Amino acid sequence: MAYYRNTRYTLGQTKPYTISRSKIELFTQCQRCFWLEARLGIKRPSSPPFQINKAIDELFKKEFDFYREKQQPHPIMVQNKLAAVPFKHKDVVLWQDTFKGIRTLHTGTNLEVFGGIDDVWIDANEQLIVVDYKATAKAKEVTLDADWQKSYKRQLEVYQWLLRQNGFTVSDTGYFVYANARFDGDIFNDTLTFTTKLIAHTGTDNWIEPTLVHIKEVLEGDMPPVGDSIMGGECEFCAYARKRTELTLDHLQKSKR
Repeated sequence: MAYYRNTRYTLGQTKPYTISRSKIELFTQCQRCFWLEARLGIKRPSSPPFQINKAIDELFKKEFDFYREKQQPHPIMVQNKLAAVPFKHKDVVLWQDTFKGIRTLHTGTNLEVFGGIDDVWIDANEQLIVVDYKATAKAKEVTLDADWQKSYKRQLEVYQWLLRQNGFTVSDTGYFVYANARFDGDIFNDTLTFTTKLIAHTGTDNWIEPTLVHIKEVLEGDMPPVGDSIMGGECEFCAYARKRTELTLDHLQKSKR
């Protein structure tokens, strides 16, 4: 299987166009930013990845793989009275690969959708459970109540949809394994103490196919309007681009006088 390469969409192309889960999320936030990247190759400015979060993800995977091999419930499942074990399947490692992941071709739009899943469990009814690892550091208890965390929920729902498209029976309820670094220590001493919480989310994937149809329409159309910021309000990337352009044009006009 080939690695994912972010290529531009060509008007009227007949070859399937590959779109990641994160690009679907980008589309739900700002169609213009999505269009600029997909059609013209103009990406939003990037920032360095949070390596500590990556380290926590990798350690979680190793931890759950230990119980996957034994086909025993992880202690967090026992604590939450969840009758499940980590799913043992030949493709789990592939599904967890950021650049390969689990994928499907949506025939109605010719879009090949894929995403890298953190983990998959299986319950007593042999339904698969989508799991995502999250890490943060806050004094308050972690929840999924913030408006911006809707993106986390959509993330889980896309993974549920992808598994269903691959023929699996999937529970509507997925889980976030949420690690929260504590602030109550007296010293750092090269150690962070985390409290890990299991947070359930009952999702629906009925928004995904209409969104894919809309994505296809936007790919074939002219530049769409500005979208929203994940934190609310106008897309901050588009707002910055507009303001900078206005100031640059104003400066050039004044320079000619």
